[in-house]
Amino acid sequence: MIKTKGNEITTMQFICLISGLQVSLPVLSIPSNLSDTAGTDGWISILIGWAISLIVSLAIVGIMKKRPQDTLFDLASHYMGKWVGRTLALLFMFYFLSLAVDTLTRSVLITKIWLLGNTPIYLLMALILVPTYLVACNGPRIVGRYSELMTLMSLWIPFVYLFTLKEANVLHLFPILKHGVAPVLQAVKDTIYPTLGITAAFVFYPYLKHKEKATMGILLANTLTTAAYMFFTLICYLYFSPDEINKYNEPTISILKSIEFKFIERIEVPFISYYLLVFSLSWIPFLYLATFCSRWLLNKPDNRSHLRIVCAAIVVGIYFFRPTFGWSNSFEAWIGKIGFWLEYAFPVCLFLVLAVYTKWKGRLVQ
Repeated sequence: MIKTKGNEITTMQFICLISGLQVSLPVLSIPSNLSDTAGTDGWISILIGWAISLIVSLAIVGIMKKRPQDTLFDLASHYMGKWVGRTLALLFMFYFLSLAVDTLTRSVLITKIWLLGNTPIYLLMALILVPTYLVACNGPRIVGRYSELMTLMSLWIPFVYLFTLKEANVLHLFPILKHGVAPVLQAVKDTIYPTLGITAAFVFYPYLKHKEKATMGILLANTLTTAAYMFFTLICYLYFSPDEINKYNEPTISILKSIEFKFIERIEVPFISYYLLVFSLSWIPFLYLATFCSRWLLNKPDNRSHLRIVCAAIVVGIYFFRPTFGWSNSFEAWIGKIGFWLEYAFPVCLFLVLAVYTKWKGRLVQ
């Protein structure tokens, strides 16, 4: 059992944490990725992915209700033995760390390409990790407050994209299911990586102040994520023609070039700068989650020393290994495959196993 006193998070913070982990870098490329497979029917794939994520979310909450004051690793140790709990903690530590590194690397690459072309990539990483450490080292309560603050401060972004609708063409969306149902179902796999982060509830659930609202919170978080992806996808589909959108790697950024204000020449530049704060809603919690797993494994009181080691290792690693967009794409595809098993298959299977075990144990008692 972990100590939650002084580290409780509110339902709103819980929602912002889960949604912030998901609505990150994929928002830039998801319209193009879905269009490659399903054309302008990709928005339907988002809805199907949303339905699947809701089922997984309900399974996660159902699991955590078994022992509300414990994390997944404590729960697994109780039901299956300490070595199962330790194995899961080690597995999720590397998984969360991989997601953090992927988001950090991609953010630095985008910053270098669009904003600071002459700045060494390792220096950009070091500058990003300093404030990251200051937030992540203070526990779930501060991380939750940061996620809540940044989410509220980012609510203005969709309104700016509405200016692109003056050049929108609704006919780009028709006919619906122009290539049949198969491409839409096939494109559902492209919604897996953008929705990774649901399993953060395995760690944050014990810190939730009002656990009776956990189901509502995680469902709202997934719905908010889906609404964000649906909005940006439809905006891009309405602006770009079906043949044109596939020419852009990040259509969500490219579309900003169509917006003109008298007081600013290139609106995409300040937007990308602000997007770094939005992306931090992903890498900061993921780094915290990774170091939480490591301190749980070693039974340490806090994760500060682990976090310092991880941040230093990332900077040193990126100094010697210069990542590229090609490497990032391959790494992202690999994480997506691992994420499917850990975030979709594993919670549902674990929920079914615990349900059968509880029912079987109840019969033995009778």
